[in-house]
Amino acid sequence: MTYRLGVDVGGTFTDILLIDEDTGQTYRAKTSSTPEDQSIGVLRGIERACTAAGVPMFEIGEVFHGTTVATNAILEGKGARVGLVTTDGFRQVLQIARSFVPGGLAGWIIWPKPEPLAALEDTVEVRGRIGAQGDVVTELDEDDVRAKLRTLKQRGIEALSVSLINSYTNPDHEHRVGELAAEELPDVPVSLSSSVLPELREYERTITTVANAAVQPQVARYVANLEAQLRKSGVDGRLCILRSDGGLVSAAVAADSPVNLLLSGPAGGVTGATWVAEQAGYPDFLTFDMGGTSTDVALVQGLTPRVGRETTVGDLKVRATSVDVRTVGAGGGSIAHVPQLTQALRVGPQSAGASPGPAAYAAGGTQPTVTDANVVLGYLPTELAGGEITLDREAARAAVKPIADATALESVEAAAAGIVDIVNENMFGALRLVSVQQGFDPRDFALVAFGGAGPLHANALGKLTGAWPVIIPPSPGVLCAYGDATTNLRDEAVRTLVRRFSELTDDSLQELLTDLAAKARATLAEQDVAEEDQRIVYSVDLRYHGQGFEIPVPVDLDTFDGNGAGVAALRAAFDAEHQRLFSFVLEAEQELVTARATAHGPKPEVAAPELEAGDEDPRQALRTHSSIWVEGAEMTAGIYDRALLRAGNVVTGPAIVTEMDSTTLVLPGHAATVHRSGSLLIRPVDHPDSRES
Repeated sequence: MTYRLGVDVGGTFTDILLIDEDTGQTYRAKTSSTPEDQSIGVLRGIERACTAAGVPMFEIGEVFHGTTVATNAILEGKGARVGLVTTDGFRQVLQIARSFVPGGLAGWIIWPKPEPLAALEDTVEVRGRIGAQGDVVTELDEDDVRAKLRTLKQRGIEALSVSLINSYTNPDHEHRVGELAAEELPDVPVSLSSSVLPELREYERTITTVANAAVQPQVARYVANLEAQLRKSGVDGRLCILRSDGGLVSAAVAADSPVNLLLSGPAGGVTGATWVAEQAGYPDFLTFDMGGTSTDVALVQGLTPRVGRETTVGDLKVRATSVDVRTVGAGGGSIAHVPQLTQALRVGPQSAGASPGPAAYAAGGTQPTVTDANVVLGYLPTELAGGEITLDREAARAAVKPIADATALESVEAAAAGIVDIVNENMFGALRLVSVQQGFDPRDFALVAFGGAGPLHANALGKLTGAWPVIIPPSPGVLCAYGDATTNLRDEAVRTLVRRFSELTDDSLQELLTDLAAKARATLAEQDVAEEDQRIVYSVDLRYHGQGFEIPVPVDLDTFDGNGAGVAALRAAFDAEHQRLFSFVLEAEQELVTARATAHGPKPEVAAPELEAGDEDPRQALRTHSSIWVEGAEMTAGIYDRALLRAGNVVTGPAIVTEMDSTTLVLPGHAATVHRSGSLLIRPVDHPDSRES
């Protein structure tokens, strides 16, 4: 037998999923995250999963890991001290930045501008200049470079970034600076913009390179430490890290280019949701991943997640390909409060996190959280994570009671219901960002809900969005880990080439894309992926001539006939996408800015599990009944054990379905049908497909 392991580290929990590749059988483990050293929680979870499966750790062939190390380094301001080498005259490129201020009216008055990742005193200019067409305007002054590097050494920098003007057209000067840095700063990791982001726009290229340098030492240490701990524990399998675009890279590649890992965790959830939705037969869906600290949402069409060219973490926005995930500070640990100024109930974005956690955890937390509200309403059982966490209902009530007192609500239950309603609206707003704001009607999509807290709120989000069915995957609390274990190796090659369409031909564009494909293939070949097992996907970033932004458009090389059909197809596709996004097209000529080729390794052959068939009656899974507070009144709900449900069973609300890593709430007037793949499909009882299995 061969086993693969998915690992996802969140802000509150670390999720482990061990998969038998031959049978598709899974074994789960969920343990508290260890922010001081994430590898501690990872190893603890792996040991538990292997114990549950009765599998020795040396039988694990591959470990696939979604990590938040790079993300946390940025959010917590714990990145390395970065030195920046730029071209003479461009020292303040990070300070000038872009003239964009977030927030509403008067945001420019009250917005505190974040400090650049590379301080001005740690930024140096060197003499030498590359022209816009790649020609050498001024030769690189190597003596000047050495002197500036020695200055940075004296300042005690921990990582070096090099971003010279127009280096995306000719990287020779940057490569030489890198060679000199290896001599002058032998123990300092170096990030070159021509390697990190060989694209147009000096600020975006520079900030992305600096961000890569800032997190590189920490990510490299973490990856090396995790590999060492795995080997020490007997795991000899290959370690791969999930990229922000949902693909995998080797641990070594991840350590070199950590800027591509900033959305590693959320990308795993979208990948896992795609696997589950495919089994259930729904290619178009929204994802809703609610954890302990935040909620991530995304849109998937035709089993293909929408991919963006920018990644945003906190105040930092870099140019790195990532799944288009939107995040809101709404999770099970989000804290409810009533500001004295407005006396209006608010929820989040502050979170109780894993420590001390919600009051119901009885670990020192006293502030009211979403989890406490769910406990008060009776939606959560007294044990979570397979018994690792026991909930204290009286502590939850004591935490929520001040909210009831501050808002003059008639009961603690009413205050808890208000907390849940508000957090649901916050998450509904995030779902609208990836659907309505992007020109999609959420009613045309299913809704895949996962994460430890997602299934509790999923039915309510289905009502708000009109997205049916609401799909609750098997093991929803560890779906991100499932996504890590069921995706493939991936790498991309990029080149900026600003050309109007009148300057392009099918042959020239096809030659460019083929060259990029060869570069992307080579990276996968180094990771032992045979060329015949690779799949190449092409795309280009297009705009109207004169525009200041681009739109990514996929490229189908089969349309290229050498007579202009390929370029014509791109023109039509771009106009259609521009119309969908902005409701108009221009008469201006189209222009290509950047081309990219992405190499995909083969998807893992993991057998899909199938439940034993049953009838509509789920009585064999009914364990007890319990009182819950819903729709302003107390009702009696059936409590079901999900492990005992069979394909075709229909659980009618109000009901609660429990399992090791999550809890699903089925509201009155709705029913959850058990699909043969193991997913629960929740719909209104009068929905035409409410009996589908």
